[in-house]
Amino acid sequence: MSGKNFKRLHLFITGQVQGVFFRAYSQTKARQLGLSGWVRNLPDGRVEMVIEGEPAILRKMLTWCYQGPPRAKVEKIEMVWEKSQGEKEFKIRY
Repeated sequence: MSGKNFKRLHLFITGQVQGVFFRAYSQTKARQLGLSGWVRNLPDGRVEMVIEGEPAILRKMLTWCYQGPPRAKVEKIEMVWEKSQGEKEFKIRY
């Protein structure tokens, strides 16, 4: 996926975000929105996510991330806007 207006949003999500299917729900939501990128659990308990797409759609995904799946409790999200790198699909990384 790539477009001239595409941006990349790199997120570090803190809270009760592992063991609550955050990655699986993220993948479903990103694909529904037509975003590409990836998500993975970090050893320190956070979730790291990279999403690429139109800025307005990225903001929709970011809004969803603050809520997360039903059992998640998101405390904070650190984010960095970056240049798109042409991710092709949205994957879960292990």
